[in-house]
Amino acid sequence: MDATIKPSWRLITSHPAYFLAFGLGTGLSPKAPGTVGTLLGFPLYFGLAAILPLPGILAALLVAFVVGAKLCDMAGKAVGEADHGGIVWDEIVAMALVLCFTPPGWGWWLASFAAFRVFDIFKPWPIRYFDERWKNGLGVMVDDLLAAGYAILVILLAGLWL
Repeated sequence: MDATIKPSWRLITSHPAYFLAFGLGTGLSPKAPGTVGTLLGFPLYFGLAAILPLPGILAALLVAFVVGAKLCDMAGKAVGEADHGGIVWDEIVAMALVLCFTPPGWGWWLASFAAFRVFDIFKPWPIRYFDERWKNGLGVMVDDLLAAGYAILVILLAGLWL
């Protein structure tokens, strides 16, 4: 597709891949769709944690990552922009991963959310490298996986320090 089109409910409900990639519609938020979409990482994590031990959650998130590369690629092609801001599946999966390593409690959950968003927004090295060069579904997923890695490191270090 040559031109970027504005995503709409009509578009994202026209295919299950688009609906998932746009975070069940959260990616259509007129303000901060990435931040709004990230919030879906919480029910994803807590839903998985209710039925699976940590290795099972990590396996499920690996599947969500692999499937997400295809979902995000399809959605990006549909709107004409590989990493459209409304494509938030990457944030959802990455936030759920961060929560796997976050101690329980509202303070920790808020801190993990903030840490992830900071790294996802500011994209320190090597996140920005992949974000600028990998213009496909895998690139969309990888840059958020790296942001999750930084957030996990911050949370683990904070846990040791506190």
